[in-house]
Amino acid sequence: MTTSAQSWQDPETVGRMLDDLETWAVVGLSGDPSRTAYSIASLLQERGKRIVPIHPVFADPHAHPVLGEQGYAALADVPFPVDVVDVFRRSDAAGEFADQAVTIGAKGVWFQLGVVDEDAFARTRAAGVAMVMDTCPAIEWRRRGR
Repeated sequence: MTTSAQSWQDPETVGRMLDDLETWAVVGLSGDPSRTAYSIASLLQERGKRIVPIHPVFADPHAHPVLGEQGYAALADVPFPVDVVDVFRRSDAAGEFADQAVTIGAKGVWFQLGVVDEDAFARTRAAGVAMVMDTCPAIEWRRRGR
């Protein structure tokens, strides 16, 4: 199946996620401030979003919170509803997180800049879950003049 970048970045879907969805699980957020996931999670917080770090490092019960938030080793471990699953993983590893997002009842999936998996996009949309690929909230907020 081939979809277009235009459908991956539908302005209405982007706007709904950025404006209306509050709790963002950030897959790949380990707490390393030099990583893009950290700076984008910080921006999400500045914009009023609750972030939930998701990274295998949080399997260690002594792992420190990130940006003031408790982290979890897997999406399935999060004990409260997640609105958006924001994925900072390579394209070849990202699709499983879209599937997990559907399983946990997330309302949206966001694949970061450079992350594209057309099959995952099709599966996620077919499951009735909104999805954005190959862009970043920082870019989209700038594009919208916010």
